Amino acid sequence: MRPQTILIAGPYRSGTGGDARLIEANLKAQELAAWQVYRKGHLPLIGEWAALPLAAAAGLGSAGAAVPSQFLYDVAARMIARCDGVYRIAGASAGADGDVRRARELGLPCYDSLDQLADADGTVP
Repeated sequence: MRPQTILIAGPYRSGTGGDARLIEANLKAQELAAWQVYRKGHLPLIGEWAALPLAAAAGLGSAGAAVPSQFLYDVAARMIARCDGVYRIAGASAGADGDVRRARELGLPCYDSLDQLADADGTVP
């Protein structure tokens, strides 16, 4: 299997009540999943990796306000259109569920376990 670009979909703000520490923990969980996908030989992407700097450049989420959810969703949708698949990690999240729906509409594979994603060298885990 050739290396694939895989979007990591999981909670970001969901279930945090806006608590910055919990939001950071959610992002760290996505980043751990990204590292696991990378170790399998693929290129992981997380929507917030692109959305947050773009939002800052646009002046969104300034003065302590959260970046609008729709902005985060739109960036993820554009990323999904360029990806080969989506890895949905655990945790309630309307945005991540939407990412999976969009990927399926595009005919992309969606994984809910790392074991489902073959190594890039052609072996199946």
